[in-house]
Amino acid sequence: MASVTLQERLDRIRNPNLQNQKQTVSVLEGVESAFKERNTEATPTAYFASLLSLLDNKSLAQSVVYPVVYLLDIVTPFAPEAILRAKFTQILTRLAPVLSQPDADAPLIKASIGCLESLLLAQDAAAWEMSTAQIGPRRAVGGLLSLTLDHRPKVRKRALDALKNILKNPPPSPSLDHPAAAMCAETAMQSLKVLAEKTAQEKKERKSAVATNDPELIHALQLVKAIAFASGGWPSKKIESLCELLLGIARSGNEHMSMAVFDVFEMMFEGMADEVASAKLPRVLEIIRELRPAPNDTQLLPPWIAILSRAYDVSAQVTPDETFQELVEPFTLVAGYLESQSKNIRISASECLVSFMANCIPNQVIVDPSIFDEKVIQKLVNVAEGLLTVKFQVAWMESFNVIGAMFDALRWRANPYLLAVTKNIGEMRGNDSFAGKQEADEVLGKAIRAMGPEAVLSVLPLNLAKPAKGQPGRAWMLPLLRDYVANTNLSHFRSELVPLSQTMFQRVLEHGDAEKTMEIKIYETVVHQIWSILPGYCDLPLDLTEAFDQEFAEMLTNLLYGQVDLRLDICRALKTVVESNQAIASLAEDDELILHSRVTQETAKKNLEYLGVSFAAEFLAVLFNVYSTTLPQKRGPVLQTINAYLSIIPPARLTETFNLVCEKLAAALQEVPDKEQKAKKQQKGGEQIPSTAHTLMDLVVTMSIYLPRESFEALFKIASVVIVRDDDPQLQKKAYKMIPRMANSDIGKAALVERSAELQAFLLSSADKVSAPARRERLAAIGALLPLLPKDSLHFIPAILSEVVISCKENNEKARTTAFDVLVLMGHIMESAGGAMIDNSKVPHMPADAPKAAASIEEYITMVSAGLAGSTPHMISASITAITRVLYEFRESLKQETLADLVQTMDLFLTSNNREIVKSVLGFVKVCVISLPTELMLPRLETLIPNIMVWSHEHKGHFRAKVKHIIERMLRRFGFEIVTKYCPEDDKKLIANIRKTKERSKRKKEAAKGGDGDGDEEETGGKRAGRFESEYDQALYSSADESEHSDDSDSEMVGKKAPRKGAQQKGGNAYILEDEDEPLDLLDRNALANISSTKPTKAKRPVKTKAKTDLDGKLILGQDDDEGAMEIDDAPSKEESGVGAYVAALRGKDVPRRGLRGKLKWNNSRKGNDDDDDEEDGGEGMEIDGADAKAIKAKVNGGRGRGGGDRRGGGRGGGRGGRGGRGGRGGINPGRRALGEGRRQGPTMQGRVGKSRGRA
Repeated sequence: MASVTLQERLDRIRNPNLQNQKQTVSVLEGVESAFKERNTEATPTAYFASLLSLLDNKSLAQSVVYPVVYLLDIVTPFAPEAILRAKFTQILTRLAPVLSQPDADAPLIKASIGCLESLLLAQDAAAWEMSTAQIGPRRAVGGLLSLTLDHRPKVRKRALDALKNILKNPPPSPSLDHPAAAMCAETAMQSLKVLAEKTAQEKKERKSAVATNDPELIHALQLVKAIAFASGGWPSKKIESLCELLLGIARSGNEHMSMAVFDVFEMMFEGMADEVASAKLPRVLEIIRELRPAPNDTQLLPPWIAILSRAYDVSAQVTPDETFQELVEPFTLVAGYLESQSKNIRISASECLVSFMANCIPNQVIVDPSIFDEKVIQKLVNVAEGLLTVKFQVAWMESFNVIGAMFDALRWRANPYLLAVTKNIGEMRGNDSFAGKQEADEVLGKAIRAMGPEAVLSVLPLNLAKPAKGQPGRAWMLPLLRDYVANTNLSHFRSELVPLSQTMFQRVLEHGDAEKTMEIKIYETVVHQIWSILPGYCDLPLDLTEAFDQEFAEMLTNLLYGQVDLRLDICRALKTVVESNQAIASLAEDDELILHSRVTQETAKKNLEYLGVSFAAEFLAVLFNVYSTTLPQKRGPVLQTINAYLSIIPPARLTETFNLVCEKLAAALQEVPDKEQKAKKQQKGGEQIPSTAHTLMDLVVTMSIYLPRESFEALFKIASVVIVRDDDPQLQKKAYKMIPRMANSDIGKAALVERSAELQAFLLSSADKVSAPARRERLAAIGALLPLLPKDSLHFIPAILSEVVISCKENNEKARTTAFDVLVLMGHIMESAGGAMIDNSKVPHMPADAPKAAASIEEYITMVSAGLAGSTPHMISASITAITRVLYEFRESLKQETLADLVQTMDLFLTSNNREIVKSVLGFVKVCVISLPTELMLPRLETLIPNIMVWSHEHKGHFRAKVKHIIERMLRRFGFEIVTKYCPEDDKKLIANIRKTKERSKRKKEAAKGGDGDGDEEETGGKRAGRFESEYDQALYSSADESEHSDDSDSEMVGKKAPRKGAQQKGGNAYILEDEDEPLDLLDRNALANISSTKPTKAKRPVKTKAKTDLDGKLILGQDDDEGAMEIDDAPSKEESGVGAYVAALRGKDVPRRGLRGKLKWNNSRKGNDDDDDEEDGGEGMEIDGADAKAIKAKVNGGRGRGGGDRRGGGRGGGRGGRGGRGGRGGINPGRRALGEGRRQGPTMQGRVGKSRGRA
């Protein structure tokens, strides 16, 4: 085995990938040629001896030393240990100069370390007894230790790995530690001590409060960590001094150093977790407790607490019972730190206490505690109770975390120990001025989950039915009960909460039909909250057989019929009581069942049997009736509950129920047309409850998976009757769902295999009866039947294949996706058929003497390709799409000749004039370019590229974008030269455009990386966004630059619509237009008129200025500056002058500019406040001649103000005060209403809807 492994490693060297390995190959070839000359067998010993002799050659060139040592590093692990012991001095003498030379090359040092590691691993205990003065293993380890502090990371890592491997594999001896462990520990500690003192001295000299990161100190800590891990924690005699030194380093206040120290302790504890090294643990715990820092040491105390927490965690794993008995002392010690004023200390202390609770309480203490265990629990609880006193008020939030962890750890053993604590927290929570209500709710919830609602409510009663004076009501506990109740006594719900619900509901009934007051609404809410707790009580109840009796079942039945609002909670409860017991009954191991649930597997099975025999049939009858009267969108929970009880009902009762449903379904199928027509006439406008036939069919499908085999005959008859009815698509869909559902159970699979031939014939005969909505379900039924096909029924695949292929062009996305899945499934079946024969004479429309064919993936491709000879473009397009999908899935299994024929055939189809066909062919070409071998595609490019380029001039159906994507892929895979070579001259500008776009994108990315680093790649965290659900989707949709052009035609290939531009943005941009004084009433039926898809602009607030008047002193409204009126919208600037007015007249934002050929260009920007809108507009203004401009302006001015209304102002009204006045530069501000104008919800501003803020 070792020789084979050595040869494999040498083989990798013989075929080097790098240039610098050529010399190593030459040395290896020289050694092996020497073997051939001497007729020596190439054994590890021979390789070792030859390389060692080369290394002893003093005339060896320096450049050859590294290849020899490198090969020696590879060979030495396979050499016999006896030889390595004998040659130890010789090898070490040759390696010592390299290892002690500080400027030696890193690769040479790494190879030397590897040789040294193998040598040291082979030494026996006698060799390790030699002192460091002698040439022996200890001296070699000393050199290795110096390399672990090397400044080069790779050398340092290699030395650390070698040292760990040596210390973890000591020679056989009675000692726990490696013979060199004490020496390594002493050396590492000396180095660590010197560097720590040096760092502290530098900090004093700098007089800095914060210590800097010293790389050498961190390297020394890494060495200590490696030794601690490898030597089973740390040599026993050196533990105390190490802990003191490490805590001194942690005191420095440097966060990185503290974390490094914590890592060292973590590694020590990890090494002590095994049984051999666990003897050191008590001493470590004692030392850590002795090195306790001062209570107010904010720098050292948090890491010390974390180390203590980890130490007890490891101790609990090794000796759980002893650790629990000793837990009171450290728990009390750490709890005392919660009164510290430092938040960091309080948080560290609370986390440590939580860790004690989570890790140091054995399961046996909860299941069967002894007297001593109970005393320990009581002491811990006493400490926790003291945390709620005023002394610890500053740490109440942290104390809540500790008490919550105590509830989680003690489970039901918390009762009665923690009842007083629960009462105290509940009273604190009931105080209106208490700030930590959310934290208190969480603790009380854990108390409910641990001790049960009965215990908690005994000290914190709800006080809702008959509130006593001075006792507050606690309705706020109902949501806590809903969220946390589980695994408790169901009888408590019946005795306490059901009467409370009845009392509250009676008060609602007494109110009558009068308008509901707030008090009545509160009563209704309380009723709903009470029944929302029932699922929790039904989650693995402890007294199911006693509390869940006939009376309780009848009450639930009445509520299901009479209280529609409570149906969801009751259905959840009925489902939970079954599923929770099934979960326990189905578990394989019984180790911690009692700990987690207090319900054994035997009890769970008895509970299920009790429910099945006593209540399943009755509940199913009720649920069937409820299901039939429930709207479709609310049927889900009812159906899930039906499913749960069908799984536990006795077979005889199930068969009886099924037969009854079948009889009603047969009667309903005959009445469906008449009833449906009446229902549609009666409920044209409202929501319709499905017909009885639909409801019963749902129930039959649900029951199918649980039926015994004798009932399958009736089941298949129902399916055969319903499937051929094309007048009711929904009923047909439900019938097709039956086959996939049956395939999910073992009994159903056996029935499908037994009736495989019958089902095949039935599916083929009903192909012309399938309705469009049922297409997907039919394809799913075919897909469920295919894996169950026997080898002699493979003719079903070619018989049904044409339907699956044509379904690849279905409008329904899910139907297309299912069709592609069935195509791939067929291919896998044909590929794995092992050459089974296909009887083509049994295929419809095939002659009776058709020859048989062997099943293979090549034959399957031939079958799919038959559709290329179809009579309609739709069939040909569907066949090409199907071939594309199959090709991508099986491209590695198909022969090269088959692939070449397919590509050649599609190349011919590119010359077709039918867009539908070419659209599918382009998808095929894209997949070929991405996935097929380069040597196969290169010969086809000469004709393929010109044929593709023809369609780059077609703008319909996104052909141009598709062609561009394909060319981009070609350029990436084959290079610019080859693609340009075969591209027609007239189309080379497209390639030039792609190249420029790519270079521009590359420059932008480099600029983004060089800038603030907010480039596209960094936005995704260096990972490709998961836009595609499969590799095929990615191959078909993606492009070189993820172009923003939509690729709708590609969606046909995978049955999915291509994402539209901007689809990655969640939600649309919708804006609400409202008046400043009147918020929008969303209940108003006209509210939709105030929702806009464009962002409204804020109207400019009017400035108080003098109004315009004419010579007679009358107000002038709605006229421009041309009529001599003053501007009142904007206050004049202090710097405004005649020169400024002249400049504004020439360069203002509303001044026309002369464009091409002297035409005037008017600014049509929608922004009313930016002076540079014309620049942002991109020059897309309206160009008119100067004469036309004067005529238009005169006409516009003539129509303002009097009667007509402006096209911007919009509105009707005549006279001066009409609504037609323009809110423009010379008139009223757009946000201001004109005189006589009514209030507007949103003013119209230059073609956009804005937010009116003005007042009349």
